[in-house]
Amino acid sequence: MGMDLTLFMADWAWLGAVPVENRIGLLEDAAWPEEFDDVFHLGRGRAHGWRSPPGPGAAWCAEYGFTTTGAYAPHVRAGDAWADTRLLVGPSVREPMDTFLDGLVWEADPASTGAKGFLSPADADRPHRHVLLACPPEALPGKVWAWERVEPRLEELRAPFAAECEGWAGRPDTFDDFVALLREWGDVTATAARRGWGLVGLP
Repeated sequence: MGMDLTLFMADWAWLGAVPVENRIGLLEDAAWPEEFDDVFHLGRGRAHGWRSPPGPGAAWCAEYGFTTTGAYAPHVRAGDAWADTRLLVGPSVREPMDTFLDGLVWEADPASTGAKGFLSPADADRPHRHVLLACPPEALPGKVWAWERVEPRLEELRAPFAAECEGWAGRPDTFDDFVALLREWGDVTATAARRGWGLVGLP
């Protein structure tokens, strides 16, 4: 059974006022409050698009359900596909795509924890101490800027993707699958940037 990706848009200032060791727990409680178990059992907990929590968390966070996939592995595969193809495209496409994907589905520096320390102390003994992604609000306008520049040129990635990824195990099944996931991330980052909130991904 694979790991899921639960993606939140959250008010960084509100979370910043909470002790760091409690932040992930608050996100989990907002997404799956015990008093609203019946709501989720009726199938409303995994709707596509943005969903405000049914409890008080609605004031400071929202959960996103991907239409392309709810599993984490396809996002990792998309990041790996970009790592495979990026050197086959020119800098005018490569550089904005690097900016857009870094910290979302691809890590320019895998050793870097980036903003993840904002959510969980490095030595925390918690089931979710390994945050899947953390993108602070100050990084999102740059990602929106990068996406606006690369989105009209996505077709230029088709041939490099075919050369390096198509049909390979551990990569997106098709170029169209790859692009669909990128477009969804483009919508997610634009929404969070407009709100001035950050993004958090938990397993």
